Amino acid sequence: MNTNVAVDAQNVGKIYGIGNSAVTALGDVSLSIQKGEFFTLLGPSGCGKTTLLRCIAGFETPTSGAIHLSGRDITHTPPNARPVNTVFQSYALFPHLTVAQNVGFGLKMLGKPADEVTKSVARVLALVKLEEFADRFPQQLSGGQQQRVALARALAPEPEVLLLDEPLSALDLKLRKEMQSELKRLQTETGITFIFVTHDQEEALTMSDRIGVMSRGALLQVGTPHEIYENPADRFVADFIGETNFLEGTVADGKVRIGTGDVLDVALKVQTGAVTLAIRPEQVSIVPTGSGIAAKITETTYMGTDTHYTLALDDGSDIVARVQSNTTQAHKVGDAVAIRIGTVQVLQS
Repeated sequence: MNTNVAVDAQNVGKIYGIGNSAVTALGDVSLSIQKGEFFTLLGPSGCGKTTLLRCIAGFETPTSGAIHLSGRDITHTPPNARPVNTVFQSYALFPHLTVAQNVGFGLKMLGKPADEVTKSVARVLALVKLEEFADRFPQQLSGGQQQRVALARALAPEPEVLLLDEPLSALDLKLRKEMQSELKRLQTETGITFIFVTHDQEEALTMSDRIGVMSRGALLQVGTPHEIYENPADRFVADFIGETNFLEGTVADGKVRIGTGDVLDVALKVQTGAVTLAIRPEQVSIVPTGSGIAAKITETTYMGTDTHYTLALDDGSDIVARVQSNTTQAHKVGDAVAIRIGTVQVLQS
């Protein structure tokens, strides 16, 4: 077995209930996560990502398949016997204990000597930049500070793998962005394998070395953020990761013709038949009439650095263009324009 693999899930399935009431949460999922990797499980609610995380943690036992940690079969190993820690949405801090006592609690439960606990607590509090808050109680901290305490507590025993189950979901937008950078810094500095669960595609793209996109208990695609964004495996992945336009087309004679009758110059994966074209908004340029595909602006949304334009094509389909606000003249609703399309992903219909 590859010694660089931290977690190896082999054909893992999880079914709740029996007979007609049985629900499949995971269906034959196989996945290898490298040591020292920041890996994100991404998908909508109910897709199975948290179930897979709980199977790795030991809180759930797979109905089928096996899970290995650094080559050791841990499928039926109790949670407390696994070198794995979990950070949940709820920080679950003890309100009657100080920050330092909260961080050192797990180490004391492991029977570590008092001087070792003190040194470990000081080390991880420095790591999360909370040294000056050691003697405060959780209720005296902000939400972001409490999250850092929860992270410090999970990092203190130096686990082989740290599991994070949507830990940023309770934070406001600005603080969530700050914590994204903080989590990536912590993972880089510690070298610990992080497995992060989220439904937020921006979080996944921002922090991850690799992403596994899940839907309905299945793992649809695994790749780097660039691979997932630029080369989605199917329509679900293309739609879930970032904003995407979809146009229907037909392949004939090595070309793709869309509903307006216009022909697009794209790299083809299929030789003939109906296809779906996935087009990112930043790949749509607005140009003067007569120099591209005819369109009419039906909606504008100013986003600060970008402006989003919704355009209607002659066949009734809509497409969104994302244009930098400071690099183009402003268009208004009702303007007749044309569009040019850059990179296109061709998906089988």
